Amino acid sequence: MKYHIELDLDFRRNPHKGLYIAIEGIDGSGKTTQAERLAKYFTVKRKKVVATREPRKNAGTVGRLIGDILVSKVKVPFAAFQHIMSAERSIHHEELIIPSLKKGKIVITDRCFWSAVPYGILDRMKDAKDEKYSFNFGEVILVGQSILSMYHQFTVPDYTFYLDVSIDTAVERIGKKTERKELYEKKDKLEKISLGYKWLSKRFPKEITVIDGEKSEEEVTEEIVKKLT
Repeated sequence: MKYHIELDLDFRRNPHKGLYIAIEGIDGSGKTTQAERLAKYFTVKRKKVVATREPRKNAGTVGRLIGDILVSKVKVPFAAFQHIMSAERSIHHEELIIPSLKKGKIVITDRCFWSAVPYGILDRMKDAKDEKYSFNFGEVILVGQSILSMYHQFTVPDYTFYLDVSIDTAVERIGKKTERKELYEKKDKLEKISLGYKWLSKRFPKEITVIDGEKSEEEVTEEIVKKLT
């Protein structure tokens, strides 16, 4: 028997005096660089800034577990990994993001809950042993990962910027990294994750602003700042 469920829900908005900004994109898109540049920009303007990231790979027991999974030291089912990420995200919000916003600080995060969708779609494909990229998984994840959920929601950023770059550009940038490569930093995975981000940005055009990440660091920062002013 099939059961019909239909809900109309909005995101959990930021009711606090602080500003919440997220930079999204595939690995190698330049999001970490832009998050750092944006933090410096506001710091120069004497604003109180909190720079953070998701996942926090070295924060607490859950964060360290995520770090180990990403470099293949620990293995868990792919879909289960997304739930672990969601748990750390909940801790992150309660411990750092919400208290900072309440104090009126500018919170700049390198990734946020939006990333659960493109990465979650890929992980569900792996668990289902299905090579077909299905956006139906995306709709499920929007609810299952506490994004559009009547049980619990994460606070949506006031501004989310998605840095759009080609796969070749991303692969080239990743190749210059000196750290150990992570699970998702492979060309075939980046291609699928990029599709997820593009679908997500079209699905929520009022929430996600697409920025051309192929431009110079200075030009990208300038474009982001213009959207904030």
